Order: sequence, then C-alpha cells, then structure tokens
Amino acid sequence: MLYIQNFIGGELTAPLAENWIENIDPSTGAVYSFIPDSDQRDVQRAVGSARSAFPAWSTTSAEARHDILIRLSGLIERDLEQLAQAESVDQGKPVSLAREVDIPRAVANFKFYATAAMHIANESHDTVGRNAINYTLRQPLGVVGCISPWNLPLYLFTWKIAPALAAGCTVVAKPSEVTPMTAYLLSKLCSEAGLPAGVLNVVHGTGPKVGSAIVANPDVKAISFTGGTKTGEEIARIAAPMFKKLSLELGGKNPNIIFADCNYDEMLTTTVRSSFSNQGEICLCGSRIFVEKPLYDRFRRDFVERVSVLRVGDPRKPDTDVGAIVSKQHFDKVMSYIELAKEEGGTILIGGKQANLDGRGADGWFIEPTVVEGLPFDCRTNQEEIFGPVVTIQPFDSEEEVLGYANSVRYGLSATVWTESLSRAHRVAAMLESGIVWINCWLLRDLRTPFGGVKDSGVGREGGFEALRFFTEEKNVCIRIL
Repeated sequence: MLYIQNFIGGELTAPLAENWIENIDPSTGAVYSFIPDSDQRDVQRAVGSARSAFPAWSTTSAEARHDILIRLSGLIERDLEQLAQAESVDQGKPVSLAREVDIPRAVANFKFYATAAMHIANESHDTVGRNAINYTLRQPLGVVGCISPWNLPLYLFTWKIAPALAAGCTVVAKPSEVTPMTAYLLSKLCSEAGLPAGVLNVVHGTGPKVGSAIVANPDVKAISFTGGTKTGEEIARIAAPMFKKLSLELGGKNPNIIFADCNYDEMLTTTVRSSFSNQGEICLCGSRIFVEKPLYDRFRRDFVERVSVLRVGDPRKPDTDVGAIVSKQHFDKVMSYIELAKEEGGTILIGGKQANLDGRGADGWFIEPTVVEGLPFDCRTNQEEIFGPVVTIQPFDSEEEVLGYANSVRYGLSATVWTESLSRAHRVAAMLESGIVWINCWLLRDLRTPFGGVKDSGVGREGGFEALRFFTEEKNVCIRIL
C-alpha cells in the first residue's frame, strides 16, 4: 500500500505526527493508498523552507526560471499516461478525459507561464515639464499559499503554482486531500526538473488542519484558492484582517441560454458535454438550461435521447462517458439534491438514480446523468450549487425573462449563449452577471484571458498576465532629473 509523502525543502517526507488518511478509489469504494494527515507543524516547516528559498529564487533570471518550468512541462508530457491513469483512479473521471484534457492542460499551464515570465513588462512615464521619470517595478511577493480543489486536480494545481513560480514567488501548496496523487507525482518531477529545494513545497492534509494553517501563517503573503464558496468565506475572514492578497475562485450555478435561432446540432452536442463532462464536477458546467419556447419541445426530446446513450461505467474503459462521483460524501450530497428536486415538484425526465455496475465498480459511487423539468427558477434546486451530473431545463419567452432567470442566483462564474444573431449575442453577454460568457461554444479557453467570477463566485482573476501580476507587488519609483 502506497503512502503518499509531503514535499518539503526538496525532499519527500512523512508528516511529523505520522498520522495518515485513507485515500479511496471512488470507482470501487476501496482504499488504495494513504495520505499524510499533516498539521500546523508540517505547514510551518514548509513555510520556513519556502522563506529560505525565496531570496535566491526571486533574483533568478526570468530566463532561468523559464528553462526549469519548461523542463517540468516536458516531464509531465513524458509521463502523461501515468499521470492520466493516476488522475482517473484518484478522482473517478474517465481516463480518456484525463488523457485528453487534464494532463495536457497541466503541460500547457507550465509552458504558458514559463514563457509569459519572459515577456511581462514594466511601465515607465516621462513626466514632461517636471523633469521626472516614473517607472513601476513588479516584485515577487514572497511566500504564497496555493490551495486547489478535487475536481480537476493536476489541471488546477498547476494553474496556480505555475504563475507563482514564474513570478519569482516560492510556494506552499495544498492539493485536495480527496485527490492527492498527481500532486505527489508532480513533486518527484520537480526534483528531476532541477527546481531548487524549497521553491515548491506540497503539504497534504485536510482543510481545517493544513489549509487553515497556510492561510493564517503571517509569512504567507497571498492566498490563491479554488473551491467552495463557504470555504472561501472562511479564508477571507482569516486573511483579510492580515491584509493578504486574495484570489478566490469559488462556486457556480451557470446558465445555458438557448435561443431558437441557434445552430441546433452544434448546440445539442455541446450542451450534453457542458452538462455532464467530468460527471458534472466542473465549476463551469451549465447546470440550468433555458430554452426559447419555439425550440423547447424539440430540444427536450433530443436532449433526453442523447443523454440516454451516455455510458456510465468503469473510468478505465475507453468507452466510458461518465465516471464515478469523487467521494461517498459528495455522492450523498448529489443524491440529496435529486430528492429535493422531486420534493420541489420537478419531474425526472431521465436518470435520478444511483447507477449500479457489475464487477469492479459494484461498490463504486456512480450516478445516472439526470435531467429535471418543471421547477421554478427560484427553487433551491435551481439556486444552489449541486456540482454533479444533474441539470434542469426550463422554457422562456423573451430575453428579459431569461436574463432574470439567469441572474437570479448568488453566483456569477460563467454562462453560455446560443444564437446566430450577432446583436443579440453582444446584448445578452453584456447583461449577464457573469465573469465569463461563451457564445456558441463552451470551455473554449485561451490562457491569455482573465478567468474568474462575480458575486459569490469569487474575488480576483486568474489566467494570463493577471495571474503573474497577482503574485507581484507594484512599486513606483520616481526619479527627478536635476
């Protein structure tokens, strides 16, 4: 049985208390490894290591940092199959999805920020008539904390640490205790890539023990967190009085707005994908589908038919479309919302039950892709984040009506709009309370663009040069020419 190790000061090490947490394969319900149950002492060791490494790393040239991060991206690419298999076992997603999306995106994250670090520029201003020049320095913050979620483990772990390292910060990172395996494997690759000891430190464990200790540590200058809104509220409560920089990418309850003039076939295929990819465990999934009335009956029939042929099964099999729910706790949560939907008057058009598999997956946590009809826009099922393979569908008459539905929730992460009218696309996109709007597509990402939400979906932006700037402090220098 494998015992995952922390990565502190360039070395793999057991937790000081020598306590461990079971790591469970969600497709079988069986323990397959153990995770460090680290505590504040392990975090303090990691912070000390990162603090010691900061002076040298912060003054390492952008070109040298680039070379190390590019080597690391190459090693991830070399080990893509091993990492994809590990991600699938740990998270429950189809291995095909991990192979095609998750691990390639981790490669891309390091490539992008390795290169971006060499191209970020500082501003200067010639103050004409005052005989002065002002210029701005962007200097790395110091030790920063990166806390990533369980749904896209390596994808989002690298999305945080790559810009932090590229900016010259040193990092204390905590992957989710539910899905720690690929972060552990990445630790080994960091040493192989030649990343100096202490520049990246990975501490495994629970949020209350490890996450809270990272947030509360006075030597940690910034927190980048992706996860639930309630956890984000707690992080802000602790960090804000300490005047730490915060980037919080939180929950979503994303609308998918379909107008009757859409490209129907493209819309239908993409809507199935945006509803049920990664078992619906993506913060960007469209969980509320609003369809213009002239198209509603056709969409309802065809969408249910498409969903009916999705294959729920062993994540290791190449023909599996929907894998296992990440944990028993989350499985129970999603199932409770299906029951709530019934109580609130919804009709289950398809799914709504646990998927029972034979053989290896007999004790796993699988849920049938579920489509619910007949719920009011303001019921709990339509207002609260479920984060599973459950979507609701509802007709609408007008732009004004559907915008009211779409903007009614506390979240504002992403939205998708399907229409062939250019004017309508711009008009609706401008009115949606959302940090990201996709027109006639979904999850089409350009790493140069800012990523994040409004309202309870978070604070700040990730992606592009926004992330590099987040991990730096701006300093203005004014020189008077005498």
